[in-house]
Amino acid sequence: MNSPSMHYFSNLDDALIDALLDSWRTAYPLMGVLALLPEAEQGEIERLQAICARRQVALAGAVFPALIEGGEFRTRGLWLLRFDTMPYVALHENLPHDSAGAAQAAEQIGNQVRAQIKDDTQATLFLLFDALVPNISTLLDELYLRLANRVHYVGANAGSETFQPMRCLFDNVRTIQNGLLLMLLQPHVGAMLAHGYSAPPKMISATSTEGNRIRQIDWRPAFEVYQELVHAQSGVEVTRENFYQHAVHFPFGIIRANHEVLVRIPVALEEDGSLFCVGEVPANAVLTLLEAPKIDSPYTLQTLVQGLTSLSGELAGSDLLLFYCAGRRLHLGLDAATGELHQFSQVTQAAQITGALSLGEIGSSLQGGYPLFHNATLVATRWG
Repeated sequence: MNSPSMHYFSNLDDALIDALLDSWRTAYPLMGVLALLPEAEQGEIERLQAICARRQVALAGAVFPALIEGGEFRTRGLWLLRFDTMPYVALHENLPHDSAGAAQAAEQIGNQVRAQIKDDTQATLFLLFDALVPNISTLLDELYLRLANRVHYVGANAGSETFQPMRCLFDNVRTIQNGLLLMLLQPHVGAMLAHGYSAPPKMISATSTEGNRIRQIDWRPAFEVYQELVHAQSGVEVTRENFYQHAVHFPFGIIRANHEVLVRIPVALEEDGSLFCVGEVPANAVLTLLEAPKIDSPYTLQTLVQGLTSLSGELAGSDLLLFYCAGRRLHLGLDAATGELHQFSQVTQAAQITGALSLGEIGSSLQGGYPLFHNATLVATRWG
């Protein structure tokens, strides 16, 4: 059964979408929608924009590798999530990749967001990035310098699981790549994030990095050290030929000063032995090779649900939005990842859980904490 503020369409039927938007607008004249599409439906964006234009409905949306519906990962269909009143929405294209440009972009975005924040109201900055933006961590750092704790931060990366360029962010008239779709939700208490990876005691240093690339670890070629670490921890021999088969199971962790662990999954091996990760790796970052969460361990979901309950109160009967990392699904396998979705539904007793398979997640495992870019996590928030 679909929740009144969330509706899943297994097929993009114009008449059914028209009818739903008409009924929502009758009840909520200032409403708008957030649309989530799977990668296979990317070609339907213009059609959805035309439908919303006919109905004069404000639209924001993103394309992900898959959707989450009914405790399953869906590669077809459409989620429409209603805002009772459309919030402040901005679509930023062609984000700069250099440090000076990132600071300038963050200054502009921060000023625009600050002007929209209501006094004495908790607000959440909901950020959907194109997964191919290479400096998301830097942009988050720069945004935090300008907005600090005036907002909570939550978000996810959209795009193709193949990591090929795709126009994956859109509003009523534009469809863009290399960009950011942001929404300022007010009032809103934020989201919770968890991944369940534990850090073993052996630490190493990323002594040479460039954005998402780790060139050297402890002053040696990154892949050479990575091979040794994986073999020592699990006995697995990682080669250039089987790298893509094994890398998702052996991610790096960046250990922060407060002991929070950021997961970085290697997704490409360069000719010079550099490792390309999803998310930036700062120079001289303290790294470790993470121990993957046990598939039957309830720790991740317990952490997530306890934090979400602390934020939002009783979850039973509520509507929840969930982003589930594609790298985590690859590591656990489809059956175990689907099992986590089912367990999350059972534990929360939510009326409806909507969401998407994401390519990196934004948030903090500490409420009110610094906004960080993660891999391999689940991020959840109450909707409506």
